[in-house]
Amino acid sequence: EGMPKICVPMTGTSVEALCAEAEALREAGAQMAEWRMDWFEAWEDETAVAEALRRLRNSLGTLPLLATFRTKAEGGQSDISPQQYRRLYEAVLTSGQAELIDLELFFHQETVRELLKRAKELGVVTVLSSHDFIQTPPREEIEARLRRMEDMGGDIAKIAVMPQTALDVAELLAAAAESREKLSCPVVAISMGGLGVASRMVGQIFGSAITFGTVGNGSAPGQLPVGRMKEVLTWIHEAQ
Repeated sequence: EGMPKICVPMTGTSVEALCAEAEALREAGAQMAEWRMDWFEAWEDETAVAEALRRLRNSLGTLPLLATFRTKAEGGQSDISPQQYRRLYEAVLTSGQAELIDLELFFHQETVRELLKRAKELGVVTVLSSHDFIQTPPREEIEARLRRMEDMGGDIAKIAVMPQTALDVAELLAAAAESREKLSCPVVAISMGGLGVASRMVGQIFGSAITFGTVGNGSAPGQLPVGRMKEVLTWIHEAQ
């Protein structure tokens, strides 16, 4: 409800680096934190993942945590097998330390559906996502992906695409606005890079519920510092 919530990704490779990022984003006024597990050097060690989650919860306090493993195919740092993906997310889900998890729409379908079911059993919010770092699909395809995410049972539908022209950004925003009217779940729609910066700011108008900002290094092209984002989001909110 209201202004899009600012989520800050954490990309530390160690627990110490992650906790430092968590403290910094909390002080900067972020409303959510995303742990990009694909950056974590020990992501294959379930015990290390559980310990990192425990430490992060202490550092974040009551801020909601979104746990994400972004695969290399969708712009992440590492490749991962379906078995590893299932074990990693099972460790996250059973830890009780993350309020949300991100699952990729086009990852191994049986694995994604199993994790969706498991998350619902444990009361964890699921973000189904799709990322294209090369191009912006046609508006109809963007809307179809978001609709498929809802149909599969995702609690939040997210798509991020790379524009080649200003018209690509307009197509993304139009698809977001149309999907907000048609879908029952919240939508996150992002146009990346310099061309797409505006899409990170106008979610309240076009229907994107979460935007991603930075405190230090970002995780995707076009992300802006939290302070600047808050100013612009507030201006837009007050104009509504």
